[in-house]
Amino acid sequence: MTTITIKINERTKAGKTLKELIEIFSKENKGVEIVSDKSPYNADFVAKIRRAEKQKSIKVNPNNIWESLGLK
Repeated sequence: MTTITIKINERTKAGKTLKELIEIFSKENKGVEIVSDKSPYNADFVAKIRRAEKQKSIKVNPNNIWESLGLK
């Protein structure tokens, strides 16, 4: 058995397709197993980043960058 670690960008068409293909093979017991599908990032931090991305304008305090971005 060989273990391969792959980073897939699910925002791209190729990434989505590859992930779907791996999931199909693993569901049909074709010798493929998904060991971990977890993100290495803290879910709360990712949610804060997503909220910050949706803001149209952000005023950043250079003395306290994290708090001014709502990340603290």
